Amino acid sequence: MISIGATLGTGIFVVLGDAVPEAGPAVTLAFVIAGLTALFSALSYAELAGSIPVAGSSYSYAYATLGELVAWVCGWCLVLEYGVSVAAVAVGWGEYLNQLLDGTIGVTIPDALSSAPGEGGIINLPALIVVLLAMVFLLGGARESARANTIMVCVKIVALVLFCAVGFMGFKSGNYADFMPLGMTGVSAAGATLFFSYIGFDAASTAGEEAKNPKRDLPRAIMLSLIIVTALYVLVAAVAVGAWNWKKFDGSEATLAAIMNDVTGQTFWGTLLALGAVISIASVVLTVLYGQTRILFAMSRDGLVPKALGKVHPKTGAPRLNTVIVSLFCGVLAALIPLGKLVDATSIGTLFAFGLVNIAVIVLRFKRPELERTFKVPFGPVLPVLGFLFCAYNMFSLDTVTWVVFGCWMAVGLVFYFVYGYRRSRLATPES
Repeated sequence: MISIGATLGTGIFVVLGDAVPEAGPAVTLAFVIAGLTALFSALSYAELAGSIPVAGSSYSYAYATLGELVAWVCGWCLVLEYGVSVAAVAVGWGEYLNQLLDGTIGVTIPDALSSAPGEGGIINLPALIVVLLAMVFLLGGARESARANTIMVCVKIVALVLFCAVGFMGFKSGNYADFMPLGMTGVSAAGATLFFSYIGFDAASTAGEEAKNPKRDLPRAIMLSLIIVTALYVLVAAVAVGAWNWKKFDGSEATLAAIMNDVTGQTFWGTLLALGAVISIASVVLTVLYGQTRILFAMSRDGLVPKALGKVHPKTGAPRLNTVIVSLFCGVLAALIPLGKLVDATSIGTLFAFGLVNIAVIVLRFKRPELERTFKVPFGPVLPVLGFLFCAYNMFSLDTVTWVVFGCWMAVGLVFYFVYGYRRSRLATPES
């Protein structure tokens, strides 16, 4: 449920509207490409989660297999992935909140208070609020957060099934006539953007030290969540494009709710979906924010970031200072940065980290062949190599601006490592 909660949400509720203008009806193919990239990486995650069942996700796997410097680079990418994706998800939440308010009480939050400065607003207040609400849940501890997430996951699955049922009534096969209007280039660009939709399936691996039987449960959770999410994504995308001509998606907000209103000619169904989306997307904020705090917890234990970020509350077991700092950072990003920039920055950081996980599987096979593995990637090194190549392919499909942002982020991370982490890490000061 943590993995589904972190994955299933903004990618289909919001980013679909950005991807369809890039790929046309072939957006379903773009979802498959992004899903295959995630699948290869998920297999590698499952093997490492069963072999190294600790908190920290791919950061911990890289630390155990590729060394401290590579682990730092991976962890720094995960900070980009989780931290920025929380902000992106929160922005999407605000769009559906406005749709819900409009359908229920006939008012919406003014643009000045619901949009980033670059999109005509002053501050995105709803995005900031949902991040702070998630922070309150996380400060209560992992068990309470997991219960809230489970309820929200059930709501989001029901909401998407409802969309498919209603949307299918307006299905027009003619909308698929020009299946790939922008060619394979458009499909590739959409696939890179839609990879954002799969971010979070690895969230279960951040909870390695809070699972009852991590060597058995983590591989199962990772693979099962990815299968469920991919099936729902492809189904919803196919119905959405069948119900709406692909050109209508450009510039649309709260896309799925708008399609339901259009198909039925009533606002009730769109409002009901908006309610489901508000609850659904909130669960993504909660679980991804949880993953971010656990990664920093693992990094602090290794001395690469300040030890204070690894201190947990004796009653709740939650890393309180860590949670507050991460939440405020993500909240500020969500309040001030437009959605599109956040999505692409998240995707490139994630693809880089996933590529390292695929390499880590191959390295660990050679370094520790005797290590107990409750799950093994089939076909030897072939699938991890394919996983790495798919990640590289999607990274190079992103635009130049995203690469510049990523390069600057990595430069800042390396400066921090050599100024702070390298001198204070557990390897540099073993006596501590």
